[in-house]
Amino acid sequence: MVVPLPPDRSPPERCHSFPPRCRNASRYQVLLGATQLSNPGPQACYIRVAQVVTNPLYAGEASSGDVALLHLAKAVTFTRYVSPICLPGTGVRFPPGLNCWVTGWGNLRCCEEVPAPQALQKLAVPIIDTGNCSAMYATDAGNRLQPRHIRDDMLCAGYAEGKKDACKGDSGGPLVCPLGSQWALAGIVSWGEGCGVRNRPGVYTRLTAYRDWIRRHIPKLHFMGEPGPARGWGRRSS
Repeated sequence: MVVPLPPDRSPPERCHSFPPRCRNASRYQVLLGATQLSNPGPQACYIRVAQVVTNPLYAGEASSGDVALLHLAKAVTFTRYVSPICLPGTGVRFPPGLNCWVTGWGNLRCCEEVPAPQALQKLAVPIIDTGNCSAMYATDAGNRLQPRHIRDDMLCAGYAEGKKDACKGDSGGPLVCPLGSQWALAGIVSWGEGCGVRNRPGVYTRLTAYRDWIRRHIPKLHFMGEPGPARGWGRRSS
């Protein structure tokens, strides 16, 4: 999935996908236009990553700043299989109960990988109020590393009863939400406790919290809900 960045940039990613020892851009490629990992098809393409830009707030698993930008080595050509999505401005809201979608090639269950040909998975998850999400994570907390309080730069989505969730291998994937006639990138899969565990919904990096940081690196980028040229990005199909 590609977001509306200049043609030599790629989507925001989670920062913990790029630990310090692995931030050498030459180690990475971006795969675009594929819905099957083991059989990408002729519509898919690989583009080399030229630079990895991590957020200075990132301090480890479940911390703030779990977002990174990838500078691609060449321009992205948009097709029916490769298209951008809107990045929300700070004034865009994703209200509790809004049904959004998370996609990825992560595990189907805690220890069960997606079988060949590794088809892209999708799941509808409703946005959860931040206060309610903090209360869920405080329930039966026990000994754990994750914070009991969900920070302002985090966004929760999922189900109190569990059973449906992003899982291992989905980290860095998009949480996209319908807003009117367009789709917006609300969050990036960041952390959680287990997969589909009761009172442990998925926690995502909230994109609106990093609008200014993204703008500093990409000054000409237009954000949804802010004055600027009209864009057709993220258009919902009828």
